[in-house]
Amino acid sequence: MVGTVADVNERTGVSDPTRGACATVRHRTNSPQSLIVAKSNYFVIPSNTMRTKVQSEITTQISAIREFNRFYTARLGLLRRRHLDGEFSLTEARILYEIGSNPKTTASTLCRTLELDAGYISRLLSVLAKHKLVRRAASAADGREKLLTLSVIGEKAVSSLNEQSIAQIQGMLVKLQLADREALATSLAKVRSILSDQRQASLQIVRLKTVNNDALEILREYYEAVHVFERDKPQTIQKIIDAPASGVWLAYLGEDVVGCVVLRKLTSIPSASECKRLYVRPHARGNNIAAKLLDAQETFARSKGIEWTYLDSYDDLKTAIALYEKRGYQRCERYNKNPQATLFMRKYIGL
Repeated sequence: MVGTVADVNERTGVSDPTRGACATVRHRTNSPQSLIVAKSNYFVIPSNTMRTKVQSEITTQISAIREFNRFYTARLGLLRRRHLDGEFSLTEARILYEIGSNPKTTASTLCRTLELDAGYISRLLSVLAKHKLVRRAASAADGREKLLTLSVIGEKAVSSLNEQSIAQIQGMLVKLQLADREALATSLAKVRSILSDQRQASLQIVRLKTVNNDALEILREYYEAVHVFERDKPQTIQKIIDAPASGVWLAYLGEDVVGCVVLRKLTSIPSASECKRLYVRPHARGNNIAAKLLDAQETFARSKGIEWTYLDSYDDLKTAIALYEKRGYQRCERYNKNPQATLFMRKYIGL
């Protein structure tokens, strides 16, 4: 993580005090007294007796959040011209962090993740490329997109930023008691959960019966993100959906597809299937979606008599590998001929 950038760049301030609890709508009722329904909490407020009190409470809450924003931006050094007193601005550092964490990402993905203007992102990427920190390669699937990776110089810069960030945060935490450190971490997680755009959206994991546009779209994004050469055609995906002990799952937050995973029966190994195409869109990460996709996949596989799930990956996907290891996958011998794979794992899921 680049200096707390991944945390502090969330929308922690209240940018529009007219939204949320301040937004009210009048309704006619049988009572002679008009009522106001606060949409944020869905409770009824008598307009003549409670409106002033509620508005006063909201004003106080807005003031408290603004005061905290002023405190932490100064405390974390975010007001300085250069992040961590180095050579990069806060936004430049965050872009380098995102590219390092998600090799072969694109400018459009950065725009969605960081909620920044496309023109601004383009200008910053040009500066970073000019200084030989970022490489841009044409996408084979979409000529309008460029796949972004860090150069060797960029990787060293991110490593240095990470070391400085760890030292900065460690310097704050060592002064606190254990209970205070735990309370701080828990409170920050709670703040992020409350302010997250996805907090009201329900997560659904759906096993497809027919290939659809959502599946094609997110698989295409996955191929670009990890630069897959051998890509499944729509008819191939439908065959996987129809095959025994196989399937395709999509994750939805509200109406938006945000993740996918594929299971394919292995004919070369008895009672085994292969986990493939696990992907969560960057803006939806941090919601435990990958784990829930794998849970659904493993439950289904187990119900079909599958005892082992296999997967392949490559060494650069460190975050994904860490997730697999956490879930009980262990390294094994090569089991397929995928020319891009450098690492092979399996997990026993039998009853």
